[in-house]
Formats: sequence, structure tokens, C-alpha cells
Amino acid sequence: MDRPLMGDTVSAARTVTLQFDDNALLPLLYGEHDRHLAQIEQRAGVRLASRGNRLTITGSNEASGVAEAALRALWKRLERGDPIGIAEVEAALRLSEGAARAAQPESAEPRLPLSDLPAIRTRKGAIAPRSPAQAGYMDMLHRHDMVFGIGPAGTGKTYLAVAQGVALLMAGRVDRIVLSRPAVEAGERLGFLPGDMKEKVDPYLRPLYDALHDMMPADQVQRRIVSGEIEIAPLAFMRGRTLAHCFAILDEAQNTTPAQIKMFLTRMGEGTRMVVTGDPSQVDLPAGQKSGLVEALGVLGGVQGIGVTRFAEQDVVRHPLVARIVAAYNRADEQGGTSQRAGRVVRRGGDGPSRQEGE
Repeated sequence: MDRPLMGDTVSAARTVTLQFDDNALLPLLYGEHDRHLAQIEQRAGVRLASRGNRLTITGSNEASGVAEAALRALWKRLERGDPIGIAEVEAALRLSEGAARAAQPESAEPRLPLSDLPAIRTRKGAIAPRSPAQAGYMDMLHRHDMVFGIGPAGTGKTYLAVAQGVALLMAGRVDRIVLSRPAVEAGERLGFLPGDMKEKVDPYLRPLYDALHDMMPADQVQRRIVSGEIEIAPLAFMRGRTLAHCFAILDEAQNTTPAQIKMFLTRMGEGTRMVVTGDPSQVDLPAGQKSGLVEALGVLGGVQGIGVTRFAEQDVVRHPLVARIVAAYNRADEQGGTSQRAGRVVRRGGDGPSRQEGE
């Protein structure tokens, strides 16, 4: 394949040639009908030309560097026997771009070499970061006893937290996993739902079940729930308890009141690690009710032993359209101050660019 560079970048282009030593893996690297190469060309703004087991990258210094780093990372995945697809190519490009930004002298982003990226290992395989912010978040999950993951939907906050909990449980480093969410409509309207209490609150907790089933076989999830090794419960069920030797996750924490989140954080007992995730821009509390997550971030900022990772729209790792949707809403909110969604006013939180706080 040989596609021209767009614009006038050819005049300032440099060429890098990569040589791969396993021809059997090349079709997997290039993708069906070279779609992986086309994706890299479009995203990085380079031209790729393949000849035998050689691949030539032509583009600006920065663009060709990003494409080269992404291709080398993808090749390492293939050598380990890990599959790659469109999502993995997108992740490799995102991480390479983040590493390039962090390498610049004026950058305030933490520099984490691609070769040193963390991974969460479960019996279903290793889960690797798909953005620089995810890499910093996973590093914090490993190092800190309490971590806040803050940012928009689709950035992997809850998924990676559940993965870390499953990994620690399987390694015997915690005795159980406790997953909790506030049931925002836990008053009268919840009573109109059919079934017993478990059936009433299960819809609120379904995302946590989905994440668990991605990490473990369904029968094992059910067996561990029955035995108490995995507990999934509404936040109200945490009151009066001490959580010891467990991995506790509070999801959708933007919908807690200040009293509720304080109650949850002070359940922390010996040998327990806690993760709190939420998006301050998606508060579903009644009008005039302050979000406990927003208050906690202000009160606990700088407290030793607590790590905070803030994700931004560019860290969304779902369908690329999700990132563009988040960006569009951000622009609308910045222009109007508030935006009307589903008949209610939602005020944006103060999320800034992706960065890690802690230490």
C-alpha cells in the first residue's frame, strides 16, 4: 500500500523503516485489507508503504514518531500472543501520542514510558491501559490505599477498578470485593418497582455485574456472590459497618450526598483498599443538593495516601463517537453555563485536563 500524505507535510517529512522478523504475524499487524495501517495513517497523519517484511513510515518528526511507537507496541502484543483489532490500534496511537506530549520539556503530564506501562492480570488475561490517564490510574490503583477516578463516561474508571479488585481477590491479597452504588431514587419511586429489595436495586448495580462478568466466568461470579467473597449492594447498606481486608468500590459517587460519601470513606478498616469513581458533570441529585463527590475532592485534596486521577474527553475509550459526544456537550456547557438535559439543569463540575494527583 502507498498513500500520499495530506497537505504540505511531504516537504518536511522524514522516513523511518521498520523490519519485522516474523512474516506470519504481518497480516495480523496490518489488519484485513490493511485496515490497521489505514487507521494509523489517518490518525497520525503519515504515509505507510509495505514491501515484504519492511514497513516505511513517512511523515513529520512527531507524526512518524507516534506511528513508529504505536507499531512497535502492537508488534510486541502480537509476539506475546495477544490479539489486536481496531480498539487496540486506537489505544496504541493514543498512548504513543500521550508519551510524545509527556516527552516535551514544557509538558506537565507525567512521563510513563510505553515499555513500563502497568497491567492488571486476571485469569482472563492481562488488562492494559488504553490512554495515558488510564496508565496513571492503574499505577495509582497499585500504589494507593484510596483512589478517586474522576471523569466522563467511557474512560474506564469503574472497569479498571473492578479489574484491580478481581486481580487482588484471585491473588489472595484481599478476602472479598465490595461494590456499591447510590440508588438515587431510593425513596418512594423505588417502591413502585416490582420484586423484593434485591430485584428493586439490581438495575442500579447492573454495570458492576457486567464488569465482573468480563473478568470472571459467570458461574464463578455467582458462586463468589453466594459465598460472600463478592458483595454488590446499594450505598445505604454500608452504614454502620467496618470493611476490613477487602477491595471496596463506590461507583457513581457524584450522586452521593456529603454525609453519604463521608459515611462510605470512614468504613475503611484494616487491610482495605478503596476506589471512588464518578463524573461531577452528571449529577442526578435533586436540585439544590450538593454532590458529596465534589465536596470530598475539595476537602481531601492533598491528603497523604489518597490518589486522584482526572480523566478528560480525550481519554474516552469507548466508540470514538462517544468522545465526540462528550466534547460537544462540553462545548455547549461552556457556551451556555448550564445545559438542559431531560428536563433538568445539570451544572458542570470542575474537571480539567487529564492529570494525576496524589503522593
